[in-house]
Amino acid sequence: MNVRIDVAVEAPVWEALPDLEALAERVIGQCEAVSGVKLAKGCELSLAFCDDRAIQALNARWRGKDKPTNVLSFPTPGALGKKPLLGDIVIAYETVAREARSEGKSLADHTAHMIFHGFLHLIGYDHETPAEAEEMETLERRIAQALGIKDPYEGSSLEGGGS
Repeated sequence: MNVRIDVAVEAPVWEALPDLEALAERVIGQCEAVSGVKLAKGCELSLAFCDDRAIQALNARWRGKDKPTNVLSFPTPGALGKKPLLGDIVIAYETVAREARSEGKSLADHTAHMIFHGFLHLIGYDHETPAEAEEMETLERRIAQALGIKDPYEGSSLEGGGS
């Protein structure tokens, strides 16, 4: 894996999911492999695990949406193959746990999906138009399959969601 990941667990509720660093490394490694993205050697990303209150403040400030969301991504500007810092991914526990329960998914699998969804935003994917959403979701399904996770959009309310 080419990416160095700085993991910050900012909310104690994430203790419900042990070894977030190992999960993040496994997920990001598969993202790189499946997407075929060419990144700067030794590039970094920041991955913060927070609570709904913290992500709501970020969502209000940066997206003008004063409500919690599952994941936010903040890509740094520049060409992917040259930038040393890809950006930041922030994931909120309560929203992710609630979605996992309502969709019959494990917390680990749904968190993995939020990590790779956020990573794809950092490398230039989006879901603002139907064509973009189709392309991104197809890649997400391939990554999920590589990780041994069932289709993250099957029975999901996430299509066209946060980030």
